[in-house]
Amino acid sequence: VIGCSRIGGFIDNEVLGFEGPSMQPPSSHGGGYYVSGRTDLVACSDLREDVMEQFGIKYKVPKASRYTDYREMIEKEQLDIVSVATQPKHRAAIVIYAAEHGVKAIYAEKALAASLEQADAMVDAIERNGVAFNMGANRRWSPHFDKVKEIVDSGELGPIKAMVIHNTSALYNSGSHAFDTMLRLNSDHPAEWVQGNLPDDSMIEGDTLHEDPVGEGIVRFANGVTCYALNHGHGGSYQVICEKGAITIIHDGEEFDYRGPGPMDGRGRPTIITKEFPDVRAVSTVVNIVEDLAHALDTGQPTRGGIRIARASLELSFAIIESHLNGGARVELPL
Repeated sequence: VIGCSRIGGFIDNEVLGFEGPSMQPPSSHGGGYYVSGRTDLVACSDLREDVMEQFGIKYKVPKASRYTDYREMIEKEQLDIVSVATQPKHRAAIVIYAAEHGVKAIYAEKALAASLEQADAMVDAIERNGVAFNMGANRRWSPHFDKVKEIVDSGELGPIKAMVIHNTSALYNSGSHAFDTMLRLNSDHPAEWVQGNLPDDSMIEGDTLHEDPVGEGIVRFANGVTCYALNHGHGGSYQVICEKGAITIIHDGEEFDYRGPGPMDGRGRPTIITKEFPDVRAVSTVVNIVEDLAHALDTGQPTRGGIRIARASLELSFAIIESHLNGGARVELPL
């Protein structure tokens, strides 16, 4: 694990007692490797020796395998999987170095990178070296969201017409989750255009963002689905609207509203009835991310995520900003 503080090792301390029915611990990278039966957590790296010491104690990483230089760690430890749990502006250089120095699987935090230029360099390094890759957009590995996708893909509600996402955090920090979930529920179809708005753009100077902005907008996909990404006090909720019904995921899976076609009414139109959402066992999505990488190493099969999907998610965030800077004009993709 490179980057041993909050998401790398200690976010689980913050969320004790707040685990939801669709999100179970561990939520940290270190915790995922530590509890998985597929992996051994053998080394860590951080510039802050005091933080790394606490990480080593928590996850039983010996002092000799704690490094202030991640390059030295990669060269000495002969690692199968590396996690990059740093801030985005540092992430690209680390991911590229790992991919080019023998690491065969990488788990990187979101958002993917600090620019599309960095993201493209990551895509090149990952693909050129045949590296398995997952980004930490956890809902992609949630059994509850899997069940929603299974119902939608079954066709019982008819084809998807639209999606609505309610998100109350900043564009990169939380929006990364929202955009990846949007892509996943729509079977990773590419986006064609975006229109966006930033309620506050004071953090933009020239072509540089100094803070993570709040953003909202409309995304149109190549398969004709339109997604409305909203930002207000109804956070962490997703609605998939189909021809014959809809599924609403409330507060990241604490509740589900599942409405499907019922009997015909007196005018020959199907009524809408509320159905009980199927019972699904909650698991740690971080463990699922880790074990998806292990499975890719075992079989050579692609991961559920992948570097191209991670880049597509990042591009949507930049497209929201690009549209805002152009007065809300429609921005064609790719940027």
